[in-house]
Amino acid sequence: MPKHELKSFLDEKVALYNNPSFIATDPIQIPHLFTVKEDIEIAAFLTATIAWGNRTMIIKNAHKMMSIMGNAPYDFVMNYSKNDIEKLDNFVHRTFNSTDFDLFIRALQNMYKNHNGLEHVFTQHQTQNSLQPAITELKKLFFQINHHVRTEKHISDPSLNSAAKRINMFLRWMIRKDNAGVDFGIWQSIDSSKLSCPLDVHSGNVARKLGLITRKQNDAKTLNELDYNLRAIDPIDPVKYDFALFGLGVFEKF
Repeated sequence: MPKHELKSFLDEKVALYNNPSFIATDPIQIPHLFTVKEDIEIAAFLTATIAWGNRTMIIKNAHKMMSIMGNAPYDFVMNYSKNDIEKLDNFVHRTFNSTDFDLFIRALQNMYKNHNGLEHVFTQHQTQNSLQPAITELKKLFFQINHHVRTEKHISDPSLNSAAKRINMFLRWMIRKDNAGVDFGIWQSIDSSKLSCPLDVHSGNVARKLGLITRKQNDAKTLNELDYNLRAIDPIDPVKYDFALFGLGVFEKF
């Protein structure tokens, strides 16, 4: 497909899926429950962390997370202590359990109390054209505190060739300026042009059929290839095409 035809096709699909009706069936509905910046960030980060598997179950368990936190995630994180651990006891989403949940709350507390919050960490470690090195730095900071090694698997590391799908989705939510009202765009210090597509089975398969990627694996190298090609189509807002790739794969079985 010629480049101009591909752009028109993808833009049409973005218009179809990048609208408020998308929210009702997507995990992004969880951070949309909140209006305070820090509540949105923490709800989004925790929701993105468990965003694998059945979407209905993801949304159900993310709601459960928020309920455990008294539907006040930032307040819960900042005031969390060992006396609150038992509140997490029954939480589980696939391989993410109460031990992992406890570490994530403590790590987020450390992030906000000692490192000026999530936005500052990503802002500080962004490069000229990428946020992937910043994800690696986030993981280092996240696991500075005492933790079980098992929990480390729940944050991906692009330097180890991971496509880091869930954190890239979280970053899209926080950074992308979205006139349609789906993504939040509440982080002003990072440009949307640096975002990477949340690459998974669905978006990867569609991207291959459209000639946007050639590699078979869904890894960091493939993500770089996808970034390059999407930025050639729209250098200002390349990750908007996540809506097209995801919608074509999940809803249209393209």
